[in-house]
Amino acid sequence: MRASFRNLLSQFDLIAFLRLRRVHALSVARWLIALVPMAAAVGTLCAAFLWSLDAATTARFAQPWLLFGLPLGGLAVGLLYHRLGRSVEGGNNLIVEQIHEPGGGVPLRMAPLIFLGTVVTHLFGGSAGREGTAVQLGGSLASACVRLFRLDSQSARIMLMAGIAAGFGAVFGTPLAGAVFALEVLAIGRVEYAALVPCLIAAVVGDWTCRLWGIHHGLFRIDDLAEGAHGAGPLLLAKVGLAGVAFGLAGLLFAELNHWLGGWCKRLIAYAPLRPVVGGLAVIGLVSVCGTRDYLGLGVWSPDPHALIIASFFGPDVHPWSWALKILFTTVTLATGFKGGEVTPLFFIGAALGNALAGLLGAPIDLMAGLGFVAVFAGAANTPLACTLMGIELFGATHAVPTAIACFVAYLCSGHSGIYLSQRIAVPKVATQDASILGATLRQARTVRTASPRTVAPVKD
Repeated sequence: MRASFRNLLSQFDLIAFLRLRRVHALSVARWLIALVPMAAAVGTLCAAFLWSLDAATTARFAQPWLLFGLPLGGLAVGLLYHRLGRSVEGGNNLIVEQIHEPGGGVPLRMAPLIFLGTVVTHLFGGSAGREGTAVQLGGSLASACVRLFRLDSQSARIMLMAGIAAGFGAVFGTPLAGAVFALEVLAIGRVEYAALVPCLIAAVVGDWTCRLWGIHHGLFRIDDLAEGAHGAGPLLLAKVGLAGVAFGLAGLLFAELNHWLGGWCKRLIAYAPLRPVVGGLAVIGLVSVCGTRDYLGLGVWSPDPHALIIASFFGPDVHPWSWALKILFTTVTLATGFKGGEVTPLFFIGAALGNALAGLLGAPIDLMAGLGFVAVFAGAANTPLACTLMGIELFGATHAVPTAIACFVAYLCSGHSGIYLSQRIAVPKVATQDASILGATLRQARTVRTASPRTVAPVKD
């Protein structure tokens, strides 16, 4: 035994071990020096952005006539991007592309342009979200850090992913979901574990910083399972699975309608700044036809107690077609060039669809609204893990199993489509003999899918 112990000690190189630990410690220190200030800056910008959105929404409610300025606001933002922002027009897709293939980086001008553009959209009543802005704020600041610290290509990828995590975690108050979203959004069927710890640190710091500035996030409750009124038995889980199919198809509809309408507008209106003018007029027309302004803006709050907001769908009343109207208002807004994200409208659409399905399936309304809240986003963004964690962070671990079922079924049913066309297909959702789809972006896959059979060519990475 003593001989064996001496042999073990002789083989153990203490100097090399300590040297390796020192290298690891220095590496961690260097990453923290870059990550923490970047994430804190992103959290601060997200706090300013959320405050600005709230002020813009308050002004819109106080001055209803602002809606009629939507075409002019769109024209102003369109001209601004036409002259200064052509290099950042790709938005979230540009960030994803830079992570896949680091090149020129993300211009810092993306941050002020998307900040201003999104606030203008909400001030005049466009139906858009906030996640796109937060992600672009994070991506642009992260890219600036890459240039400042002269990081290599692999480190640049990780820093950009951390920027996404910081922005997402800060704007929604869900750091775990933000970290996993940054790892999962790049490729369908693959999670980038190499950036796990940096993304988690960035998401937590971004969220903490945003909260330190006094930002409070909306709260939603699911009471049925928590109170034991409805057990998560086989029948209820079967209903959740059926609802998951509908949630995935709704995500697919939203993504495809947005891409189709955007492409149609580009073909019809060659001069980009004029597209939001037409879009603004269309939104005003939709308000007149529908006779309501409930589908404008974020849909998170309203001074009118009778207005439909996201929280309304967790209540006892059923609203069968609100989800479809929100899809229409949002796709018209975003496809014509207004700035903002897709995720908060997807929360609205999902909660409204869950509310409508609850009556058809005989399931708890608040449970189905909560599941739709995250599952439609899971289908549209192809991020079921992040959305499952978001559901747990928002609604509690009591509902983890139904949340996971809804998100994963929605993910499978949304197909190889999504709101981020720069996502790549690492693992197809269904077995296929077409190997050319592997490594293709959703944009390439969509081009092949929508092309005439006579013009279809193999998709190459």
